[in-house]
Amino acid sequence: MNEQGTLDRLEPGMMIPYGGNRYTRVDAELARAFQAGDRLLVVQESGALLRIPGQVDGVVRARVGEAREAFEALAQVQPGAVDRFYEAFADALERDEVWAQVVAANEEDVRRAQQRGRSTTRLKVSDKMRAAMIEGLRVWPGLAAQDDRVLGRVDHGDWQVDVLRVPLGVVAFVFEGRPNVLVDACGVLASGNTAVLRIGSDALGTASALLRGALRPSLEAAGLPQGAVSLVEVEDRAAGWAMFSDNRLALAVARGSGTAVMQLSSVARQAGVPVSAHGTGGAWLVADPSADGERFERAVRHSLDRKVCNTLNVCCIVRERVADLMPRFLRAIDEAGAALTGAPRLHVTPSAQPFVPAELFERRTRVRRAEGDVDEPYASLLPEARLGQEWEWEETPELSLVVVESVDEAVALFNRYSPRFVASLIASDPQAHQRFRLRIDAPFVGDGFTRWVDGQYALGKPELGLSNWEHGRLLGRGGVLTGADLAAVRLVATTAQEQHR
Repeated sequence: MNEQGTLDRLEPGMMIPYGGNRYTRVDAELARAFQAGDRLLVVQESGALLRIPGQVDGVVRARVGEAREAFEALAQVQPGAVDRFYEAFADALERDEVWAQVVAANEEDVRRAQQRGRSTTRLKVSDKMRAAMIEGLRVWPGLAAQDDRVLGRVDHGDWQVDVLRVPLGVVAFVFEGRPNVLVDACGVLASGNTAVLRIGSDALGTASALLRGALRPSLEAAGLPQGAVSLVEVEDRAAGWAMFSDNRLALAVARGSGTAVMQLSSVARQAGVPVSAHGTGGAWLVADPSADGERFERAVRHSLDRKVCNTLNVCCIVRERVADLMPRFLRAIDEAGAALTGAPRLHVTPSAQPFVPAELFERRTRVRRAEGDVDEPYASLLPEARLGQEWEWEETPELSLVVVESVDEAVALFNRYSPRFVASLIASDPQAHQRFRLRIDAPFVGDGFTRWVDGQYALGKPELGLSNWEHGRLLGRGGVLTGADLAAVRLVATTAQEQHR
């Protein structure tokens, strides 16, 4: 029989097993920090040791508990209450005095982020962001479905089985530092679910201002429980680990980039919590031999207007068209750079190097990074194996260039190196598109600019998250997660009299 107890301390060098047949050791820093009441998570995929302070764990567990109670209460709210919440929230954001408080909090968030050398591209609020949030909230009234909905029925004569769509439960979100995601997450109420969120520390002040000035008053005005949408107001990133390891969740949604999202996904999966994750972003655009030159040029330029996950990251040009498409490509990225801060930043694979003017490798350009402006080459070499790298740029368009022998080669590179996210083919040949769509392993496939991949833009519903296929295809849903997608299926039998098999 194994001896069991409570872990109240760690010792330097202590062996911690993971993954079934591997181990890692506790370092001195972790041993010093760990106290009685803390939790230690062992990420089974990597062996990472994650300390969750007891105080942080307590706050998170309380918020999840409130969300669970609110979920049960939503089944009993008056009809139309959720619609009234969305209208009240939108009305609140339209009031200038409320928005002024949000702007003031955001200016402080931006100032702090800049002091820490952090990116502020997606942190700053704007009139455009305000309008998009209001528009998104006004989508939901009339679509909210608090009651069971019949998806199908099987009639057995004297008894029947109804297939019903029912709410899922508590949805947890960990978002990067983007203030508008607090509003997007409210879409969970449309399908009778509740949400608990942790937002990146850079945007916490702005999110708290939205919560106090608009979200909480709107919940109260509509007669909805405060726990229906709540925010974990803790800067410690351990709050995300605590949330995603709570098995009371029905779904964990991670939005951001890089290893942090992958780690959060691992934490959720090993806790038995379904997860919708989007880590690495970056779109690929491929020019077919039949590509229209003007269409290709426009697609490149309009896919580089700002840096988000669906921004063009890798462009592939077939060799037989490189003579006429390369000048168009270079002109398009120059125009995209000029619309922002100046010249772009280009990474060239060995296959493309012979077709890029040599002087571009000698030219210097000012690149705007989170830490400030940096002098870098306009173009530099990039090994093919690094094509999966997402370029996180501020206001200087940055992307990779490949020259391929065929579209099939471009597809093979995409399927091998990319995060399997967004792929676009510029071709005039319908058969080329058909072959491309059959072979490309991506949830989002287009025939023009890549920036169409957005839930509100493409589907008319605010997105809660975008999922790529980096860790496999999704079961039963598309890559855009919206409030309307959060449902379970219940079978209900109705009998005319007692039945026996």
